[in-house]
This record gives sequence, C-alpha cells and structure tokens, in this order.
Amino acid sequence: MLPIMSPSPRGYANPVVLRASAALPAAGAWDATPTESFCTQALHCSLHFTYTRGAAGGAFDWQLEVSHYSATAIVPAGASEWVTMSLFAPGPVALGADSQSRTQREFITYGSQGAAAEDHVFTVELNGVCERIRARARESADGITATPGTLQITANMV
Repeated sequence: MLPIMSPSPRGYANPVVLRASAALPAAGAWDATPTESFCTQALHCSLHFTYTRGAAGGAFDWQLEVSHYSATAIVPAGASEWVTMSLFAPGPVALGADSQSRTQREFITYGSQGAAAEDHVFTVELNGVCERIRARARESADGITATPGTLQITANMV
C-alpha cells in the first residue's frame, strides 16, 4: 500500500529558502527585508537553520512573522500586515479570584557550541490560516554582535 501523500498547497513548492546563507547584519540589527513566502493552506512548517558563528560565543536571534493577507494592497487601513509569534504565560489560579495571564511578542535565541556550522529544526503550527510567512534574524546581543555569524533558513510546509 502506498503512503497517503498531500501535494504542497498552492503558491509554493518545498523546500522554501527564507534566508539565503549570508552574514547576519552588523551591530545586532534585524534583517532589513526578510524573504517572504506564500504558505496558503499550510498546516505545519518546519524551519531548518544552519548557523556558523563569527566568533567564539556567537549566537543568533530569530522571529517568525506571518501575514493573513495575500498581498500588501489588501491590508485594511490601521491593520498590521505582519504579526509576530508570541509567548503565553498563564497566571496563578486562586479559588474565587480572577487570574491575570500575560502574552508578549517573542523571539528565540540559539547559542553556538563550536566553530563548525551547526543546524537544528524548529516546527510551528500554521493551521491553514496564514497566507504568507517570513523569518527575520540578527546576531544576538547574547552573542558577539561585532562579529556576526552566517545564517541560512529553509522552510518545509505541509
């Protein structure tokens, strides 16, 4: 019996290069124009990172952004075209009292372990509700911003 296979949703073909291998911006600045890709109807996205530090102690930050709009021209006035991944922290629960939870925009830091290129994967759920995706990156303040490393990001969506 053949395995059940799903074709890539319309608008993209796997894998998608979201960041070609290149040095991160100087001084810890975020990528100015992250590469975007359509992700229409995708349920899951695996982001594959390959990082080579620029100096001992190097680290990079990355942040996933998605858009619910297929084109900039259809973003309603006053709405954000891109929204950032977030982190949720539930508040403590006390009997008979309301609880206050917290949410903030999030970015993730990866710290190098050696001088050779290092890779890892991070999976996110898109749930078929996003139209476009991008990931921006920078040399982390936890790393060595004066000597940015090299980073490449590839996405696979299903």
